[in-house]
Amino acid sequence: MPARGLAANVCGEQVRLALLEARPAGLTARQLVAATGLSLYQVRKGILYVREVSAMANLTPLIWTYAGGYAFASMPDDWIAYERSRLRTELTRIGRFLSATVAPHAALTPEEEWIKLVLGQLNVVQTALNLVNKAGV
Repeated sequence: MPARGLAANVCGEQVRLALLEARPAGLTARQLVAATGLSLYQVRKGILYVREVSAMANLTPLIWTYAGGYAFASMPDDWIAYERSRLRTELTRIGRFLSATVAPHAALTPEEEWIKLVLGQLNVVQTALNLVNKAGV
C-alpha cells in the first residue's frame, strides 16, 4: 500500500485515470481503492483534487450517483441531473440554516448589522438557486 503522504495531485491523477478507464460506468469509493491501490483516505483526497482542479483542467465533468458512484459522464443530461440534485441539496441546507439559526438570530437582534447582511445575502442566494432549479423544468 502506498505511503499516506502522497500529494493530492498524485492521488487525484490516479483516481482520474481509474475513472476514465471505467467509463461510462462509475466506481464507488471502495472500488476506487481496489482500482488504484490507494487507501480510502487517499481516494477521498484524490476525489477532492479532481473536483477542485482536475475536472476543469481536463474538461471532464465529475458526477456522483447512488447507483454508479463517481463517474466522468459524457452525456449533458447526466451532468444536468447531477447539477439539479446538488442544487436541491444546497437549497435544503441553506433553507434549514436560515430557519434554524439566522431567522431566530434576526428576530432576537433585528438591528444588528451582521445579521442584516447575512440574512440579506442568504435570501438572495436562496432565491437565485430556486430560480436556477426551476429553469428548464
